[in-house]
Amino acid sequence: MKKRPVDIVVISDIHLGTYGCHAKELIKYLKSINPKQVVLNGDIVDIWQFNKRYWPKSHMKVVKLLMEWITKGVKVHYITGNHDEMMRKFSGFKLGSFSIVNKLVLTVHGKKAWIFHGDVFDVTMQHSKWLAKLGAIGYDTLILINSAVNFFYKKFGRGPVSMSKKIKNSVKSAIKFINNFEQTAADIAIENEFDYVICGHIHQPEIKSIENENGSVMYLNSGDWIENLTALEYTKGEWKLYSYEEDIYIQSYDGASNDPVEMLEKKELFQSLMAEFNDMVASKVSKDQPQKTQ
Repeated sequence: MKKRPVDIVVISDIHLGTYGCHAKELIKYLKSINPKQVVLNGDIVDIWQFNKRYWPKSHMKVVKLLMEWITKGVKVHYITGNHDEMMRKFSGFKLGSFSIVNKLVLTVHGKKAWIFHGDVFDVTMQHSKWLAKLGAIGYDTLILINSAVNFFYKKFGRGPVSMSKKIKNSVKSAIKFINNFEQTAADIAIENEFDYVICGHIHQPEIKSIENENGSVMYLNSGDWIENLTALEYTKGEWKLYSYEEDIYIQSYDGASNDPVEMLEKKELFQSLMAEFNDMVASKVSKDQPQKTQ
């Protein structure tokens, strides 16, 4: 597959380790691009759901692809989210082109982009984390039921449907939450004179200008790889919203993994991740060592 050059790609809310994660589709997308800089904007690995012992090979291949980019020197910023909040204790960690941060400010062609996950605006996360975790379990169950429904829909020649999207779009409180989230992010960005504010968290892909009495800012949200299968791309001075569902060429590409689901125990998972990490470190050390002259 010919890889598209991309200056910056922002991906969030992959939720590796959950039934709803579309890892195989994400693998196809990752294999189709050649990015200079990658921002993983939170909820990449769903640590909240790790007790399920659910980790297919395709989920591990996503991790391996990201690590391949790092070993090749591609800048990868891992911004922590609420589902992978355990990573926040490692904020400030750097290894070669890889870094872990809680928020990020990038200068993009002379303009400042403020990037963070967005759970800081979620009142439930701040005051009732147990309720948020309960909601995550319910959401994952809904996604699992949705998968079963779409399986039968396909049998009868009907297209897929997203139950979670329908619920979000029909419940007034959900719509209000999304609008408040976007406006709050924009207000703070305008106050701090940022040109872009980039979030994830709410699984609502978007690019739009938001104004208040003090000015305006470009608000962007990378969406997710559960419902929308979207990412943000910056190329040739322009931000665009990538949608897997609209990419017919990538959908037809059969070079990605078709491995069957394979369950890994926690110990196996940890060993596999550590092996990948050690290989990455060894590769970096080898590259940094001065070459001996003859």
